[in-house]
Amino acid sequence: MRIGDAAAAAGTTPRALRFYEERGLLPPPGRTATGQREYGPGEVARVRVIRELLALGLTVEDLRTVADRIDLLVEDPRRRCGRPDSGVPGSGVVDRRIAALDAEIDRLTRQRTELALRVAGVEPQGG
Repeated sequence: MRIGDAAAAAGTTPRALRFYEERGLLPPPGRTATGQREYGPGEVARVRVIRELLALGLTVEDLRTVADRIDLLVEDPRRRCGRPDSGVPGSGVVDRRIAALDAEIDRLTRQRTELALRVAGVEPQGG
């Protein structure tokens, strides 16, 4: 299928498909005789997984480090891809992202508490 159809099937845009290809997340697709990109069901499934992982907070750079294993998640979404104990080079991406999210949650929780105290007219501790 052509890029527009593949993008629609994956729930994204042709521009996103080109971006994923440029960043190494999506292998270069086959080309028609006229040079147009041509995608199959495997590429569409891979793009869906990429979009799911990005929506879960992984970055494009995170995904670049595990790009060779994205197809494993296409085959079996429960697969433990990117975990330190997976025995796969470049693992730990998910755990690092979870740690970063936990740190951000802690920071935002402290910020929210301080703001609520100030609004209530209470001087925050240490301030």
